[in-house]
Amino acid sequence: MATEHTVKVLIIGGGPAGYTAAIYAARANLQPILIEGMQPGGQLTITTDVENYPGFANAVQGPWLMDQMREQAVHVGTRVVSDLVVAIDFSRRPFRAVCDGGDVYLAETVIIATGAQARWLDVPGEETYRGLGVSACATCDGFFFRGKHVAVIGGGNTAVEEAIYLTNHAAKVTLIHRRDSLRAERILQDRLFRNPKVDVIWNSAVVSLEGQESPPKVTSITLRDTVTGAVREQPIEGVFVAIGHTPVTELFVGQIALDSDGYIVTKPDSTETNISGVFAAGDVKDKIFRQAVTAAGMGCMAALEAEKFIAAHGSHEASQAAE
Repeated sequence: MATEHTVKVLIIGGGPAGYTAAIYAARANLQPILIEGMQPGGQLTITTDVENYPGFANAVQGPWLMDQMREQAVHVGTRVVSDLVVAIDFSRRPFRAVCDGGDVYLAETVIIATGAQARWLDVPGEETYRGLGVSACATCDGFFFRGKHVAVIGGGNTAVEEAIYLTNHAAKVTLIHRRDSLRAERILQDRLFRNPKVDVIWNSAVVSLEGQESPPKVTSITLRDTVTGAVREQPIEGVFVAIGHTPVTELFVGQIALDSDGYIVTKPDSTETNISGVFAAGDVKDKIFRQAVTAAGMGCMAALEAEKFIAAHGSHEASQAAE
């Protein structure tokens, strides 16, 4: 049976940003409720070794790290709900969120931490070897490919930046693009073409990724020439898909300010959106860094700003009683 809940801080999304916001909000005695959504833990749940999150001398598993954050949030007083927000109304306080299970949440403040999803090629072998040589984040995983030959798929700024970054680790980087020219900014292209570790394969689309079973890892990439149709196999030790990310903001279209790419816009040096009392943290608003540690930092900021907002404005019920 559907139930209506009132809450001071409603957090939508369970990744590093959402869990950190929950930890800080709970420690401020705000009794937050966190709705996990369809992918509890966010993108780190599909990441194997994490070596760049502070506090761990040795690599940790992404799913384990997210489990620890979730447990910490619960331990300090967060109520975590396994459900999906399907409708939300930001037109007035308290904000009204409706979940797939039918429950309704009336929130004094909302922290949006729904994240972003990497765009994938959707070709055979990609999902099989994801985390086993196939990645969508050079900054996260480039360290594991020291001295190896890796490929970057894409032709925009992200692809070129990832290729240049990977030259710090890999012995050779091959950029593969389906057209005969790049979309990236000219200054980035100049840096790419000047780097002796980089070569480019033009007019080539990825057909499939191949690998071995024991130990499981990607070993080659099959390409189709977009001009001649010829198919060939390219030996490779790592594949980085860099065709962009999609922020999970469909729910908020028409209700909150988004940029041209669909990311939530926040005020300078703040997580507050154009709607007073609504905050955004993590990859749903960050198209530049997209790191677990920066997402966690923004989750902290959002919780502190929500606490400050509630202190300044009081609860909806209290304001009604005073009228």
